[in-house]
Amino acid sequence: MASSEKEKHWMGFDLGGTKMLAQIYDENWKVIAKEKKRTKPGTTERQGVDRIIDTIKVALKKAEMTAEDLKGIGIGCPGPIDMDNGILMDLPNLGWEAVPLREQVSKELGCPVAILNDVDAGTYAEYRMGAAKGSRCAIGVFAGTGIGGGCVYQGEILRGAKISAFEIGHIQVMSNGPRCGCGQRGCLESVASRLAIASQSARTAYRGDAPNLLAHSGVDLSKIRSGALSSSIEKGDKAIEEIIIEASRYIGIAIASVVNLISPEVVILGGGLVEAMPDLFVPTVLKSANKRVMPAYRDSFKVVPAKLEDDAGVLGAALWAEHRLS
Repeated sequence: MASSEKEKHWMGFDLGGTKMLAQIYDENWKVIAKEKKRTKPGTTERQGVDRIIDTIKVALKKAEMTAEDLKGIGIGCPGPIDMDNGILMDLPNLGWEAVPLREQVSKELGCPVAILNDVDAGTYAEYRMGAAKGSRCAIGVFAGTGIGGGCVYQGEILRGAKISAFEIGHIQVMSNGPRCGCGQRGCLESVASRLAIASQSARTAYRGDAPNLLAHSGVDLSKIRSGALSSSIEKGDKAIEEIIIEASRYIGIAIASVVNLISPEVVILGGGLVEAMPDLFVPTVLKSANKRVMPAYRDSFKVVPAKLEDDAGVLGAALWAEHRLS
């Protein structure tokens, strides 16, 4: 399918912890084709990049297009990113380091490419088309296996001179707290991520204080996911509800520090945990943050659940490509 310049499209790509998702968008940002593959633990950097390129090519084939029909591709990736040079600095879950992803994908496909952090991408999508649309400054906090953060300020993703920024999951919220994956102690991620919550919940179930969770999921962390936690609370496991509230309180502590620094109007909460239990997370985070900000900043911001859910990262990557490559 040959296209004129006016008809060309944008592609977004989300390289998540367990999946790869490519989506092609029309001029109204409607999805016209998509392809999803699972990531394969233990793959080399070269194998991983080849799989990314193959996923993109399959999406193009479904749309009856070639890379020449694209204005550009935005790729959201976990971990710190050198956005100017399109380099993945560190991808711990796959063991990749210093991968020149933009250069490799662009060379293979002959198409402009923009690389950014996946949570930055999700926050940017919410800023452009979701829960923070119309704001001057918005931050996103996405709780999953870890906790990622992003910030959009006056239309630009907040970043450092050489590397992506806003790693809110590694703000210390507990002195001498649990060891975090980054090597420090008491990081937000070590006490409020899904993995941290699942670990606490498993211990609680083992002690007999969460019988519904024990009956449904046992003490296997891989089975204690967001839906299982929500269901156990609905069935009366008060101890699990208290764990969620405590985790939300710590998220609010971290957000209070950010509010004191940059005074965002909107705080977006996302990730599977929030999607499953927004009525627990959102008001608790807001109360905890408001309690700890300077008096001048109280009630100056709102805390809202993410609106775009699973599409936020891939859409944000495409929107960022349009912003940077147009």
